[in-house]
Amino acid sequence: MLSSGYLEFKPDAIKKYIPISKLIYFTFILYFFSPSVNAESEKIDLTQISDELIISIADLSFIEDRDNNLKFEDIISGKASDKFTRQPDFTKNNFNPDFTYWVKLSFDPTLKSEKIWLIEFYDQSISFIEAYIPNGNGTYKQSQMGSSLPFQQRTFSHKNFQILVPSDLNDENMFFFKIKSNQKADVRIAIRSYDRFIYYALNEYLFYGLFYGMISIIAFYNLIVFLAVRELKYVYYIFYLISVSLFTMSLDGVGYQFLWPDTPEYNHISNGVFSFSLIFWAILFTIRFLNTARRAKKLHFALIGSLLIKTGYFLSGLFINLKYFEIGYYDVLPFSLIFITGIYVWVKGHKSARLFVIAYGVLFLGALIKLLANLAIIEHNTLVYYSLHFAFLLEMILLSFALGDRIRIMKEIRDRALKRSLNQYKENIALKEKVNKELELKVRERTLELEKKNNLLETYNQQLKDMDQQIKKMNSSLDKDNWKLKSSIRASLKDRLRKKSLTYEEFNKIFPEASACYRYLEELKWGKGFTCRQCEGKNYSNGPKIFTRRCSKCGFIDSVTAGTIFHGIRFPIEKALFIAYSVISNSEPKTIEELSNILDIRKNTVWSFRKKVNQNSESTEHEMTLDDLIILAEKSSTKSN
Repeated sequence: MLSSGYLEFKPDAIKKYIPISKLIYFTFILYFFSPSVNAESEKIDLTQISDELIISIADLSFIEDRDNNLKFEDIISGKASDKFTRQPDFTKNNFNPDFTYWVKLSFDPTLKSEKIWLIEFYDQSISFIEAYIPNGNGTYKQSQMGSSLPFQQRTFSHKNFQILVPSDLNDENMFFFKIKSNQKADVRIAIRSYDRFIYYALNEYLFYGLFYGMISIIAFYNLIVFLAVRELKYVYYIFYLISVSLFTMSLDGVGYQFLWPDTPEYNHISNGVFSFSLIFWAILFTIRFLNTARRAKKLHFALIGSLLIKTGYFLSGLFINLKYFEIGYYDVLPFSLIFITGIYVWVKGHKSARLFVIAYGVLFLGALIKLLANLAIIEHNTLVYYSLHFAFLLEMILLSFALGDRIRIMKEIRDRALKRSLNQYKENIALKEKVNKELELKVRERTLELEKKNNLLETYNQQLKDMDQQIKKMNSSLDKDNWKLKSSIRASLKDRLRKKSLTYEEFNKIFPEASACYRYLEELKWGKGFTCRQCEGKNYSNGPKIFTRRCSKCGFIDSVTAGTIFHGIRFPIEKALFIAYSVISNSEPKTIEELSNILDIRKNTVWSFRKKVNQNSESTEHEMTLDDLIILAEKSSTKSN
């Protein structure tokens, strides 16, 4: 039944030892409650074992080689035979990764067994096992196993380490095992019959298939839910499920067998990497699922702190020492905080946390049992070994129900809110109809009132129009009388202006401000039409400033004072106009001092402007008026240009 060092499973053998119907039915019962028997004597009688015998290192003779310098020649020659001792209190916690352990296993060769027997090491994490198997001729066959060697070198294609016991032991009945591991190892040896190994291996791999298959189904289900609801917590949960799967595969040795068989160096870091990934996604999922940032702020920061502690251990194991990758007390802290946070949120009245608390309660219990077993505080058996698997499986199922329960609760809340909104909408509609009716009634009343007032306003408006017509007629008559009066006054003043007999006060009434002077000049200059001083064009438009005009032909801008004696003066034009009037008037001429006092300007200013006026007035022989002086000055300026 052996071929190239691997098991050859034949259908007849499977039917003989494990009927298919019983295989599925008794998978979990017969396998997980198989008894462990300790060897009480130095030599093991194979005829007294029914199918299986499990021996811990505490029941065997072994040497703890602290110097790591013992060789097999020293063992077989008898030089180190006195060093083999038993330590009944020795547990996994006493295992020192810095030491080498030599274990001796003896069989009674006098009694022959008809069965084929295997020696199996349970702990898949042991880095190196060097087995020395008697050949029957005084020599020993050397066989190497361990997680630091490629998977293809194993005798059987199985996650554990197996050695076939020779059928002809004779007097050579001593088996020696050199054990070296980079982390604490659980050295337990199982002596099994070949039939029991087939039954045990099939049951174990069936269990693994069911376990990882359920994880895959749960992950795929949550992926579908995520695609439907698009909530980030489902992504965290999917990564958490993947981390659980990889972590347990690393612990079981299945990952090494199926995922990375050619890279044994991954075995040294896989547990640490996947345990960190598991805790990382578990904390993120908890924070998102329970909304701890709003519902439990202190525990929220505690969860983040535990994640930072785990990150520190992870980095220490990755860069300093691999011993930090081992499961320790600090791994219980994150799950404890997750469990406590779930309880706190549940107590605060959030029903969606109830299944979450139960799920992590189961996981916390499983993790605690696994930790106590790894620390050798409780006895290691099959049920304890797979306690974490059962806990993870139940936890994942309960968390899936928790997510579904949360959706159901949210749906109920949404339905209640929708119902309240609908009722409120109905109330609003009824209130709106009531208000509309009241408004319509008030609008009618107000409309009637406004119609009455509009009629009254129309009456008043008609009366006002009639009165306005009368006022307009009166204003028109008054305007006509006022115009006649003003015209009479202006004519009188202008006559007096031409007769040169006006005082400064009378002159100031005709020209009270600069604009009146500019209008007067504008009338004199352009009253009979505009003529451009540059191109003699007749068309113009308004200039950029008041009292200016722009030639439409050449664009020349002409001002009302340009070309007159008033161009460029630096004192008010109304005073300049009075000085010019005083020069050409027939009244007694005023002195420079008198004009300076009357007009309140400097004597030099009066003298220079008076001189300018005299120069223009001397150029004609007849008696001049103020109009003649201005027109004459403009004409002389036009000729000079």
